[in-house]
Amino acid sequence: MANQDQITFFDIPTKDGRTWTLNPWKTRFALNYKSLPYTTTWLEYPDIAPTLSPHLPPAAPVPSTSAYTIPAIRFPDGTYMMDSKKIALALEERYPSPQYPSLHLDSPVLAKLEPIVSRLLGKVVGIFVPGVAKKVLGPKSAPYFIRTREEAFGMSIDELERTQGGVQVYAEKIGEELREVTAMLKETAGPFFEAGKVTYADFVWAGFLIFMRYADEEGFEKLLEATGDGDVHEMLLMSVWPWARDDI
Repeated sequence: MANQDQITFFDIPTKDGRTWTLNPWKTRFALNYKSLPYTTTWLEYPDIAPTLSPHLPPAAPVPSTSAYTIPAIRFPDGTYMMDSKKIALALEERYPSPQYPSLHLDSPVLAKLEPIVSRLLGKVVGIFVPGVAKKVLGPKSAPYFIRTREEAFGMSIDELERTQGGVQVYAEKIGEELREVTAMLKETAGPFFEAGKVTYADFVWAGFLIFMRYADEEGFEKLLEATGDGDVHEMLLMSVWPWARDDI
């Protein structure tokens, strides 16, 4: 049983029991950066709604897959919360600076980066959805993920991959956005978006890169090539490593 004096962090595991997807990475980074004690409760996809629904209202009409989502956390006072951005805001309020390091959620870099990441995700579904289904998830989550995504896209995972996937997507469809992020990273001496100051924006981008590496390990170098300067992105990943507490 989890220690009730600690935060409980609900995450989705890979088949090997690791953190893999973007939004949980944002929360895990934030918890670690603030040095907050927490325990991880791993939830397979079919178990998310049954676990969270007694404690939270749905974020979308049931039975939508968006009704109950990961990450979610339980604070020591018993409050449950979903949505990585809402969680980040709550962490800043409950564990403020200077006692705890700030996530700098008011950063103009974050305001610019988040819409870019949203656009990127919309353009690489043909890569990450099949990749997650076939390579990342274990035998309990994979069938649920495949069924719900095939319903959402109106086609099979294989058809989605055939029509919208392939490493050419990195250069042809998202190269502009990737180079924009590269330019943002190179506006300062690095390794973070704001030089030596760590912000939530660094965790958002690192989370995206880790997520894509899990979903398309074979094509990840092509993604880095499409950024125009993969070194600055790899340097960011190395620099956030102390707050990963996982294999990135």
